[in-house]
Amino acid sequence: IFGSVRARQEMAKDMDRSKFMPVAIHGDAAFAGQGVVAETLNMMNLDGYTVGGTFHIVINNQIGFTTLPSESRSTLYATDLAKGFQVPIFHVNGDDPEATYRVTKLALEYRQKFKKDVIIDLICYRRLGHNETDEPTFTQPQMYDIIKKHPKTIKIYEEKLLQRGDITQEEIQFIKDGIAQGLEDSFQQAKEKDTRITVDTLGGVWSRYTKEPLDSDVHTQLLQQQLGGIVKAVTTLPEGYTANPKHIKVLEDRRKMGAGELPIDWGFAESLSFGSILENGFPIRLGGQDAQRGTFSHRHATLSDIVNGKKLTLLNHISEKQAKIEIVNSSLSEYSCLGFEYGYSLADPNSLVMWEAQFGDFANNAQVIFDQFISSSEIKWQRMSGLVCLLPHGYEGQGPEHSSARLERFLQLCALDNIQVANLTTPAQYFHILRRQILQSFRKPLIIMTPKSLLRLKEAASSLEDITTGAFRKILPDPVAKPEKVEKLLFCSGKVYYDLRKAIDAQKLENVAVVRIEQLYPFPENHIKQMITSYGKLKKFVWVQEEPKNQGAWFFVRDRIEAVMPENKRLHYAGRSEFPSPACGHVVTHLKEQEDLVKDALS
Repeated sequence: IFGSVRARQEMAKDMDRSKFMPVAIHGDAAFAGQGVVAETLNMMNLDGYTVGGTFHIVINNQIGFTTLPSESRSTLYATDLAKGFQVPIFHVNGDDPEATYRVTKLALEYRQKFKKDVIIDLICYRRLGHNETDEPTFTQPQMYDIIKKHPKTIKIYEEKLLQRGDITQEEIQFIKDGIAQGLEDSFQQAKEKDTRITVDTLGGVWSRYTKEPLDSDVHTQLLQQQLGGIVKAVTTLPEGYTANPKHIKVLEDRRKMGAGELPIDWGFAESLSFGSILENGFPIRLGGQDAQRGTFSHRHATLSDIVNGKKLTLLNHISEKQAKIEIVNSSLSEYSCLGFEYGYSLADPNSLVMWEAQFGDFANNAQVIFDQFISSSEIKWQRMSGLVCLLPHGYEGQGPEHSSARLERFLQLCALDNIQVANLTTPAQYFHILRRQILQSFRKPLIIMTPKSLLRLKEAASSLEDITTGAFRKILPDPVAKPEKVEKLLFCSGKVYYDLRKAIDAQKLENVAVVRIEQLYPFPENHIKQMITSYGKLKKFVWVQEEPKNQGAWFFVRDRIEAVMPENKRLHYAGRSEFPSPACGHVVTHLKEQEDLVKDALS
């Protein structure tokens, strides 16, 4: 909800954040127990995430499912957590409607004046237990004995109004009869109507998009007339700006890349892609830990003046007609920050909204968002999202917590074209897939396994021609092998390609070809089938991966690749053995494993 409100504020230019306000309704046990509540409260004053204050209502039933407060929290009040953020908390008796109204009015005025979060702790109870069929006396017999004897709120308020002379018994009965008759009339009308619900979520800002993905390629190349302006903007510092000397070297190298004098690396390909998207009129929002610089010091999209600390995002200075980019260094949170960007993408399909994990491994802290929303919201609620998730992934010997974005988990979530999953090997592929994401006529989440060591690997660089004339390719055939000589076909995805390429070239193997599957889902069956037919002497097919056998893409691709292979052929596996951990913890062991899996693939 917070990301959605932020997007609406941005689109409406509601810079004082007074026209749009998020209202969050919590249960008492959830407010005290769910860590995401604290993570989200922490966003209140952060420039990249503030929404000008959230209006929180805690429906305090004094119980969580069947758990008493003394069993579910260590504080007197469920809302005490918010004291650490200096958020005002109003405790009010739910049996007093007038007090509740006054508190609501006061809280709303506070939020509008000070643009801070505010909380109403509405003390009430559940008369029927967790749901209508629950039997609460099994676990809370004393509490529900009190509730059974306690008069309903409406009865208490009736008596209060009658005692004050504010209303007569006849007027009360008239109101009740009118409500009862209205409900009866509605019931009868419902029986005579077709009550099947048709959900249309493609109105308003979504009206230009379609629900069905079109299997047609969009033109993603960088127009020559845009190139010069983008390169100049992202490599030119304004007068009087004192940059870090290393930044000056980065900008000079990027100027040479833009002139075709140096190969294009990952960071500059991203800058060119961002610049072209902005020039096409699409805003960009990128959030993540250290996103401005980039975890691996490769992006440098936002610079800091070494004299006064003033920040500068050169991508916002391309032309007067361009859209704007917002790059946010997030709090040390995955769950709330990914949820924020997902909400933003729901409200604004015309912006390229991105979330980057510091390491892909850390995405597991946001697994709830992937499972409950990103992968399933379209089939559950007809809500589409074009959110891009950048998850650094690759085995460089950095240990179990800094190697794997758990590719297998995302592939297990894939069904009915719900998301897109890619594991890319060149900067040009990254350039084009970002362009494709915003230029498509539909919106689907995109999960990208982004690199670490490939960010600076010379063999992984792209040419300027790849950017200005190419397009995203779902598979990349072997650029060297001669089809008439190939007998063994290796399939892989991601960084391991360069290990295989190095070994093949060193051994001068002419009978082996390596095919990179860049887009793992939707799976490119037809592209792979057509590619296989281009080789006439194939005897063996092998899938190669860095990840352990029980992880990575092996179990996902095995049946899909075999389905398009010649009959009576099977796909062999080359990679690490099954392992409980994503990777080993010692670089020497890692290098030996990497060497062995390459040997296994080529043997």
